[in-house]
Amino acid sequence: MKKAALTLLALAAVSSASAATYVGGSVGSGLSVHYQNDLTSNSAIRYGLNLDAINFNFNALSVNASVDYLADFAAASSLGGFTPYYGVGLGAGAGLGSNVGLSVYPHATLGLRYNISAPLSVFVEGNAGAYVRVGSGANTTNVGLGSTARIGLNYRLP
Repeated sequence: MKKAALTLLALAAVSSASAATYVGGSVGSGLSVHYQNDLTSNSAIRYGLNLDAINFNFNALSVNASVDYLADFAAASSLGGFTPYYGVGLGAGAGLGSNVGLSVYPHATLGLRYNISAPLSVFVEGNAGAYVRVGSGANTTNVGLGSTARIGLNYRLP
């Protein structure tokens, strides 16, 4: 029993030592801040909070949160410092102002990351998926396809 507990403790220490944590932000289809935690050396989970001004109309704001699983492509070593990645995620949001309603957005992501220096990296990514919006008044229920694009910055926490 003691040996099993020590083995589990050692595995936990090794897995947490290799995991990195990042904070960052992006612009593009709205403003976004995120917190990202590495799961392995080539995969991570990201939690984001987004603020969108629909068609740059600040009377129709949308606040969204998303959870994304991201993984590097296996043959990424041949791109000279650029790391391509893919992912899947789920976003949920609430419309405010003249855009009152709730939305759900499952999506797939493709991106490209470049490490500038030890703690800093930049990325560009896009995602696409189906959305469902349930609103009030004239904005009842909408179902369709959507996409977003953004450029951002990650900072690796010590």
